[in-house]
Amino acid sequence: MFKKLLIANRGEIACRVIKTARKMGITTVAVYSDADRNALHVKMADEAVHIGPAPAAESYIVIDKVMQAIRDTGAEAVHPGYGFLSENRKFAEALEAEGVAFVGPPATAIEQMGDKITSKKIAADAGVSTVPGHMGLIADAEEAVKISGEIGYPVMLKASAGGGGKGMRIAWDESEVREGFQASKNEAASSFGDDRMFIEKFVTQPRHIEIQVLADAHGNAVYLGERECSIQRRNQKVIEEAPSPFLDEATRKAMGEQAVALAQAVGYTSAGTVEFIVDGERNFYFLEMNTRLQVEHPVTELITGVDLVEQMIRVAAGEPLPFGQKDVTLTGWAMESRLYAEDPYRGFLPSIGRLVRYRPPEEIAAGPLLANDRWQGEAPEGETAVRNDTGVFEGGEISMYYDPMIAKLCTWAPDRAGAIEGMRNALDGFELEGIGHNLPFLAAVMDHPRFTSGDITTAFIEEEYPDGFEGVTPEGNDLQHLAAVAAHMKMLKEDRAARISGTMPNHSRRVASDWVVFVGSQSFPVHIDETDFGTEVTFEDGSHLKVNSDWHLGDRLFKGTVGDRPMIVKTEFIRGGARLRYRGADLKVVVRTPRQAELAALMPEKLPPDTSRLLLCPMPGLIVKVDVSEGDEIQEGQALCTVEAMKMENILRAEKKGVVAKINAGPGDSLSVDDVIMEFE
Repeated sequence: MFKKLLIANRGEIACRVIKTARKMGITTVAVYSDADRNALHVKMADEAVHIGPAPAAESYIVIDKVMQAIRDTGAEAVHPGYGFLSENRKFAEALEAEGVAFVGPPATAIEQMGDKITSKKIAADAGVSTVPGHMGLIADAEEAVKISGEIGYPVMLKASAGGGGKGMRIAWDESEVREGFQASKNEAASSFGDDRMFIEKFVTQPRHIEIQVLADAHGNAVYLGERECSIQRRNQKVIEEAPSPFLDEATRKAMGEQAVALAQAVGYTSAGTVEFIVDGERNFYFLEMNTRLQVEHPVTELITGVDLVEQMIRVAAGEPLPFGQKDVTLTGWAMESRLYAEDPYRGFLPSIGRLVRYRPPEEIAAGPLLANDRWQGEAPEGETAVRNDTGVFEGGEISMYYDPMIAKLCTWAPDRAGAIEGMRNALDGFELEGIGHNLPFLAAVMDHPRFTSGDITTAFIEEEYPDGFEGVTPEGNDLQHLAAVAAHMKMLKEDRAARISGTMPNHSRRVASDWVVFVGSQSFPVHIDETDFGTEVTFEDGSHLKVNSDWHLGDRLFKGTVGDRPMIVKTEFIRGGARLRYRGADLKVVVRTPRQAELAALMPEKLPPDTSRLLLCPMPGLIVKVDVSEGDEIQEGQALCTVEAMKMENILRAEKKGVVAKINAGPGDSLSVDDVIMEFE
């Protein structure tokens, strides 16, 4: 076995590999850029080597710099993680020439499967079902339009060397092909150094389901079940689960056997993923093979008990797989939510800054992984497992140079309903402040009836949130339960004030029992009684809820029961009241005396400033292109400019007709959130 392993990556995946290497007794080496000098993966590794400036093109994907770090540290093997150099044939060849083991597949397999055009041809020859499309290279937008018309709309524009949703766009007509083709080429060139494009038929009502394969150098290959990855935004996976709620055993077996056949056709070794698109009749078509560890690999580990990173390292060391296909069993259900530094209230645009507060829920081991002692904690059989793969820490910064992922929050339970409920509670208990993030959106999806039923496609987000995410508005019992939590908090606050004033002569005070709780736009007149078990809140209609919790003033998480419902609510006192966040809802709560409530009803509402005549930069980024000039008449939906942030190009469009009065920024300008790009008459 190797004595020293270098991880040619950063962030959560580097930390993930370090955990397993440490368990195996292998010394680890981290590499880092200027921006990652104080990163978590640097702190976790036994050694760390600086390899260059912040941009990945000047550090993490510069093969010569990584090779020098290997020589300087004497590393015997390299794990590439995902992204960066993980699917770079030249890197694998450089390692081979240096006599260093690559914890991944052979360079020939990377070359054949890494190119989406070549991989589809090989897949077809291996008997794998493929999607209709044009596999040849495309010269320009006009040729793309011609090919798209022959295939039939809608089509998918895809970068040949792409991955992670970059360089990918769906086009429903000629205009979208013309507009999207160049943007996709630019993204591909920026992310992969390769702007080759191809086009394939876009299957409507699709589900994105992938098969995890594992193969060694002794001719053994197995599939470890499937992952459902249909909850996507802009072709970027957001929520994954294993197994899929859609597949039956016959389809799973057929997909798995085809995936293994493809792996064997290219002499594949190590962990890899074969991605399929599946229609409503369970017909499946090959999309691509990712010749690396997938972001969503934890859900497979949680239902199989197999540490994929460990098996990758052992395969790279020449060991055979310790099990065969008949030994692979799927136990329970696992969910993964990708926590991104993006603002769901602003069109999911990237967010950067300091993590002022970062308190993930406690990790708990259960299920198939429990016996293997993979993660922290212990739990009796049947309880929910919680796992959080991350590469950040409280006080750290989210940089504009890299992928916006903060963490991968995973849960496991004996069944799907249990895994979803476990994820709801874990999301409720995840404290994150300082940047925009998608926690509220993830919580909303977990409560969405269509998701809980398993009736999902890759169009789920587009169909269910066509106008973007505007938060969750709790109703009925949820509002009443939150009002009870607010009343409980108010009583504790008043009790403390009474005790403090009671210690001073002639300044004692009595705690009132009648209050009006304002939750969002609704009000609840309540009567509050303190009892031996906590607080009893009686509502105007005579109903009552008992609140039992060990919450104290200053705590940021309320954990307790309201009525007979266990609840975890993020709490924060703010000016004029409190802020409660629960299951995707973010509410200001005010508790007033009846007289204060009467007077508050007479106060005029403060209106927000009018920014309708301004185009504001929605995220920190770089202006790539400005599509209009001062004096131009613009139409609703017209492209105004393109902003690049976190390796993605974002086209900003006009919301209504108008005339451009002034342009304040041009190509190459770096802007902050809400900087004025242009003004309109």
